[in-house]
Amino acid sequence: MPDDALRAAESGAAYTAFDRDHPPSADLVSDCVHCGFCLTTCPTYVLWGEEMDSPRGRIHLIGQGLAGEPLSDSMVEHFDRCLGCMACVTACPSGVRYDRLIEDTRAQVERRHVRGVRERALRAAIFALFPYPRRLRLLRGPLLAYRRSGLQKLVGRTDLLRRLAPTIATLESLAPRVRGVPRPSARVRARGERRAVVGMLTGCVQSAFFPDVNSATVRVLAAEGCEVLIPPAQGCCGALSVHNGRRAEAQRFARRLIDVFEQTGMDYFVVNAAGCGSSLKEYDELLADDPRYAERAVAFTAKVRDLAELLVELGPVAERHPLPMTVAYHDACHLGHAQGIREQPRALLRGIPELEVRRIAEAEICCGSAGVWNVLNPGPAADLGDRKAKAVLATGAELLVTANPGCLMQVAAAVRRQGGAIALAHTAHVLDASIRNLDPSTLLSP
Repeated sequence: MPDDALRAAESGAAYTAFDRDHPPSADLVSDCVHCGFCLTTCPTYVLWGEEMDSPRGRIHLIGQGLAGEPLSDSMVEHFDRCLGCMACVTACPSGVRYDRLIEDTRAQVERRHVRGVRERALRAAIFALFPYPRRLRLLRGPLLAYRRSGLQKLVGRTDLLRRLAPTIATLESLAPRVRGVPRPSARVRARGERRAVVGMLTGCVQSAFFPDVNSATVRVLAAEGCEVLIPPAQGCCGALSVHNGRRAEAQRFARRLIDVFEQTGMDYFVVNAAGCGSSLKEYDELLADDPRYAERAVAFTAKVRDLAELLVELGPVAERHPLPMTVAYHDACHLGHAQGIREQPRALLRGIPELEVRRIAEAEICCGSAGVWNVLNPGPAADLGDRKAKAVLATGAELLVTANPGCLMQVAAAVRRQGGAIALAHTAHVLDASIRNLDPSTLLSP
C-alpha cells in the first residue's frame, strides 16, 4: 500500500480517510519496510499478537487511508488502541517517524470520525477536567472524604465496581493519596551563586495530586544554583490534547503558555513530567503554521529541558549525602522513547552515595498509563500495569523511581492489585532527600 499511497498523494487525489489538513505523510509511510523489529516492543502487539495492533500494521492502515480507503470503525479502533508510547520509534532500524504518523492520524480521526454517544461523553468529560488544574484540585476534598469515610476500603473488598463500571473503577484505583503541600512561590532564589534562570511547568495532574514533586523540584533546582520562576497564570501545556488528536485545543494551550513565560527572561524551561516534556519540545511543529507564533514557538522549544536533562547539563554543585537503599528506575515512555532521555536520570541516581540502582526487566514495555489511555482502555491497561508491577517487584528494590505522574499512579495501582509493596517516588524526591541529608525512611513512608 505505501506505493499506492505515494501515487495517490502525488496525483493530488482526494483522500477518503483523511482530508488535506495535515494528513499523515505518504513519504513517512513508505519509510516502513515492515521488518518487524517493532513488534516485541509494542504493548498492544505483546498483549494480543494482532498484526493491525502493531506499529507496522497501523502504518499499513494509514497507507490504505491515503490510497482512498474510508475511515472505518475498524480502522479507528486500531488507531485508538495505540498507547503512543513510542517504543517502536526506539526499536525501528529505519528511523520511521511513527510518532508523527500516529499524531497526524489521530487529529484526522478526531475531526472526521463520529464516535458513539457513550464514548463521546467519556472523552468530553475527560477533556473538560484533566487539562484544568483548578478543576482537578476541586476533586481533592471529595477524594479525601471518600477515603476517610471507609468507602474506599469497602469498594476494595468487592469486584463489583470493576464489573459494572470499569472506567470509574480505574479512576478510583488510580487516584493518589491527597497531599497537603503549599504551592511554591512565583519566584524562588538560587542558593549560592546563580547559574541559570529557569521557568517551571507545574502541570495539571502534577500540581493537583503530586504537589510534593513540584516542591522537591524547586528545592533541587535552587540548590543547584537556579532561580526558579513559576507564574501562577500558567495552565495546561496541551500534551493530553495533542496526544489524543485534539490539535486545535493543544494549540490554544501552547499559545497561552508561550505568552505567560515568554517575557520572564528565562534561560531554560524545566519540566518534571515526561508526557508534558515531549509535547513541549514539539511546540515548533505544533505551531508551525501560525504566523504569529511560529518563530516564538521555535525559540520557546529550544529552551525546554527535562529536569534530569538540565541537571546533567549544568553539572552538580550541591553536595549529595548518602542514601543507603535500593531503587528500581522505571523509564517513563515519553522520557525514554519520545525524548531519548535514559542515561541522565540514572547518572543522577548513581551520583548519590550508597544508592543502588536495579534494572527492571522488559523496561521497554509501557506500564499502560499513556496519558488517559488507561481510562479509555481500562482492561488492557490493567493487564499492562500488572505485567509492569510483577517486573518491578521482582527487582526486590525498596523504592521505584520514575519521572511521570501517570506512571506513578498506574504502577501504584497495579502493585496493590498484585498484593505487593514498594514505595514510589519521583526522581526529584530522591535528589531532594540526598541534598537535604534526609533519612531514607522519608522516601519509604506511604
